[in-house]
Amino acid sequence: KTLQAIQRVGQAVNLAVGRFVTVGEAIANENHELKEEMSIACIEARRAGETIAQLTDVASLDHPESDSHITIFTDKTGVVKAARLLLSSVTKVLVLADRVVIKQIITSRNKVLATMEQLEKVSSFQEFVQIFSQFGNEMVEFAHLTGDRQNDLKDEKKKARMAASRAVLEKCTMMLLTASKTCLRHPDCESARINKDGVFHRMRLALEQVIEIVTDSRPNGENEVAPISIYTGIKEFKNKVEGLRENLYFLSKENLSTMLEVILEHTEDFTDSAYTSHEHREHILELSKQAKMELEQLVSVWMQAQNQKTKDLMEDLEVAILKTCQCMNELKREVHSAATSLAADLLKYHTDHMVLKALKITGVEGNLEAVAEYTCKLSEQKEQLVEMCRLLRHVSGTEPLEITCIHAEDTFQVTGPQIISAAETLALHPSSKIAKENLEVFCEAWESQLSDMSMLLREINDVFEGRRGEKRVYLSLPRPGKHNANLKTLKPVKLDTEEQAKIAKLGLELHLLTSDVDSETEKWEDQENEIVQHGQGMSSMLDWMILEGISNFGVLFKCQTSVLWQNN
Repeated sequence: KTLQAIQRVGQAVNLAVGRFVTVGEAIANENHELKEEMSIACIEARRAGETIAQLTDVASLDHPESDSHITIFTDKTGVVKAARLLLSSVTKVLVLADRVVIKQIITSRNKVLATMEQLEKVSSFQEFVQIFSQFGNEMVEFAHLTGDRQNDLKDEKKKARMAASRAVLEKCTMMLLTASKTCLRHPDCESARINKDGVFHRMRLALEQVIEIVTDSRPNGENEVAPISIYTGIKEFKNKVEGLRENLYFLSKENLSTMLEVILEHTEDFTDSAYTSHEHREHILELSKQAKMELEQLVSVWMQAQNQKTKDLMEDLEVAILKTCQCMNELKREVHSAATSLAADLLKYHTDHMVLKALKITGVEGNLEAVAEYTCKLSEQKEQLVEMCRLLRHVSGTEPLEITCIHAEDTFQVTGPQIISAAETLALHPSSKIAKENLEVFCEAWESQLSDMSMLLREINDVFEGRRGEKRVYLSLPRPGKHNANLKTLKPVKLDTEEQAKIAKLGLELHLLTSDVDSETEKWEDQENEIVQHGQGMSSMLDWMILEGISNFGVLFKCQTSVLWQNN
């Protein structure tokens, strides 16, 4: 039975290597610059798999008849060598395949950037429709490549950064469409130009960040400065303090004091914030003072224990460690309560979106004075939400959630001024259907981010309460071109990549056609004209059919192009 089991394992390894190598050879045929290296690695892997199968073949083993113990391997050295060769060659294939995937993403990004430059320079709506259709196809490709890459990333921090960048590109794709249309319809409007430029700039930054993550590099060789949070600082500080139980000499008292100073400096983000309640502020200040006192007591006992390890001193040291850690836990609990209660209050207060509704109404009325009044209120709301994100980052609990908080902060910082410029454009051109649609898109992005903040707040609370488990789902092999042979059952999907791409493209093209109709009918001054009314009605009906038809396919198509960014 043992021999047969070993033989089955050897054959299974050989078959698995064969399938793996088939994919590698397909990659080699599609990428001539790596063909030679990839082919050699595939040959080595295939040879190693075949060797393992031969060495574990029952028919080739010696079976001594006089001995009840059967010799399983006559050539153990050969098996070891084959196994090492297999690991080495498979690693080479994976590394080379990874280079191919990175190259595909960079090439796709370059195509998108080149088309974006063309979109910025167009002067006619007809030319814009043609170029934007090409842009949509390129974004489909980029979305799928980066979605696969995001699934493959094992670093949770990089995974979160990739998700944030792709979320920006998803939302900005629709913004770019409406902002560009508005600029073409009102070429002399400064606020429309500012609005469009902001979208292009944000998309370029997101594209650049994707490449930084994929290539694991930063421009000009800069090192990434990791955001420091109170949660992380307290965790590291406690680890050092508790380490004194095992070793009294592994760090200096100056190091421990410096770590506490850094933590307390970050608590000033809470105590200096205008949005922190008086009660929370007082508690944080009290706990900060207590933490300093507890550390002084700990250092005093620690220094004595270094000179003389008596039983009483070691017991005093244990008490000092426990009291210091308890104080830090209370501080962590207090800042968490301050941040999450503020977030809950703000999100509840802003759920009615009254300011956004008022901007839409006053914009359509052409009331510049009222628009200016509500843009000031939106700016105040933006500052509140940005401060909320900064405080939540300190208590987020994990690096991915920290990155999500930073992304949310950036989104509010950028989207606020974009809503203002869109509202100003509508107020200047109150009868413009395109300007109205543009403002709607930016308001939807703001509302969507507020909704995301509610989910983020729940996740942060789950982490704090210890209710959140690790979720790791990775794809094991790179997927060049169309070679997906052994990946069909990894994750059930309603539509495959090609079908999603076709639907996204058709939806985008149909939306562009209806936009063309809207642009033309808007030029007609006589809105009572029967032909114009019929044209506008057909355009609206077509828009509804696009959304209704696509939803029947089970595809999230909120902004016509959202499907591009769904992970495979």
